Amino acid sequence: MAIGEIMLLIFVFVISGFLGVELISKVPSQLHTPLMSGTNAISGITIVGAISAAAVAVTSPSSVVGTVFGVIAIVLATINVVGGYLVTDRMLGMFKSKKGDGKK
Repeated sequence: MAIGEIMLLIFVFVISGFLGVELISKVPSQLHTPLMSGTNAISGITIVGAISAAAVAVTSPSSVVGTVFGVIAIVLATINVVGGYLVTDRMLGMFKSKKGDGKK
């Protein structure tokens, strides 16, 4: 991998980080949970992309760094998906009626 390619990848990573922080900071707090539950599918696609990137890195004989970053990407994307589903489940649990409260 050439230095130019590595610099481009680092540039995309940094810009996407700044963009993510900027976008999330503009979302009202009431919309964070529905937004997270709606983006779980996108995070699932991220896992597929991370698995693909790790598989390509494993086939390259000299790319230990790529393999490590691929595994880290898989772990972080999985944490994001599982956390999103847990928060969504908790949010939906707030709308369930309790047994014995007299409401229908």
